[in-house]
This record gives sequence, C-alpha cells and structure tokens, in this order.
Amino acid sequence: MKRSTTRLDRFISQNSGFSMGEVRLLIAQHKILLDGIPAHCIRQPVTRFTRVVLDGIVLSDAQPVYLALHKPAGVVSATKDGKHPTVLDLVRHPRKHELHLAGRLDFNTTGLVLLTNDGAWSRRLSAPETKLPKVYEVSVARPLSEEYVAAFRAGIYFAYEGMTTLPAQLEIRSARTCRLSLVEGKYHQVKRMFGHFGNKVLSLHRVSIGPVRLGELQAGTTRPLTRSELAQVAQR
Repeated sequence: MKRSTTRLDRFISQNSGFSMGEVRLLIAQHKILLDGIPAHCIRQPVTRFTRVVLDGIVLSDAQPVYLALHKPAGVVSATKDGKHPTVLDLVRHPRKHELHLAGRLDFNTTGLVLLTNDGAWSRRLSAPETKLPKVYEVSVARPLSEEYVAAFRAGIYFAYEGMTTLPAQLEIRSARTCRLSLVEGKYHQVKRMFGHFGNKVLSLHRVSIGPVRLGELQAGTTRPLTRSELAQVAQR
C-alpha cells in the first residue's frame, strides 16, 4: 500500500548536517540503514514509518499502530466529544494521541472498530475498490423472511442518494435475528436497509471487517492486529 514518501537523499539532508550530494558517499560507506538494511540508492523511498539510522544515530523511528477495539454501546466513534466517552478514551496505548478511526459505528452499535496512525492504510480500508466485507449480527422488531434475503442480494434503492446498494448477504438465524455481510458503509445503511421493509433494528453488532474478527475480545478493550490480518488487507 502506498504512503507519502520522500527520497532518501532529501530526507538525510533535511534531518542531518549532510547535504544531498554527500548521501552517495554515506551509502557507499554503509552508514545509512533503512529498517535495519544498508541503503543502496539515493532515490530509495522513506515513509513516516521507515526506521532511518545514520552512522548509529536514529533519525526516524515512528512505527505504525493498528488496533482492534470492541466498542460498547454508549460510546462515540470519535477521538473527541464534549458529552460522551469516545473510543479513544478506551484505548490504553502510549501513542493513542496519534490514532484515528478506520471506520465508525453508531452511538449504540457495538462491536469491532479499527484504529491506526497510518492514514494510507485507513483510506485503503474505506476505498470502494477494496470491498472488505463487514459482518454484523442484527436483531429486528418484526419477523424476517426469504423476501429480505432476495432483496438484500439484489440491492435496495436509496431514494435520497439516488443509488442502489451493492449486493449483501443475509443469513436468517431465527425469526428476528440474522447475520448480514456487506461491503459498503453508507450513512445508517443497515438500519435503512431494514427500514425498506418497515422493520426496526433493535440491536446491531459488528463481528468482523475483512480478515479482522472480534473473536473473544472483551467490550471496551483493544488488541493489536496480527501480521496475518495486515497482510490479508494489503493483498486486496
């Protein structure tokens, strides 16, 4: 995935007493390490998360942070709010001030949200072409039927936007509960899709986003994403 980058020679000149012209010599002397590997070209890209060491001195050591959070009800999907606790209030991480949300949930919706300091990664998650499935457990006020399954698969027209939702998979679990998988994130989309049938959503719980699953993560707690989860997102 792409991130904002700068050339190695420009980065060194901006963060040390060496000029851009001197970087070739530093490379030849193996005095520049990028993520622990000797640099080999003045044009090598340096991102905000590249660890750059010049002659034993660390010039840049920022690390990306990727967290999964189990959001409880009554918590705002924001980093600041004057009235209610936010998802960031639940995070216990030394660099929490750098984090932002990669996908939101409504105030009373529970389940999985992702936080990161990597803007390119979060933009990739929400990009239409990535199409990461988001899976929800839903309970509704009125009984479900196969008519819902067919309509969700075909797509439901939203008059306000003048658009039809992409195909979604609905699995009925009981008369009034189901599991829903969709790849979009329109405003109040799940509630509006059931509202098409005049059916009110009573509870909404997100259990996964792509390869990242909530699992046994307790409400109000976080965990770092695994290498496997990150690799699977990067491959999409």
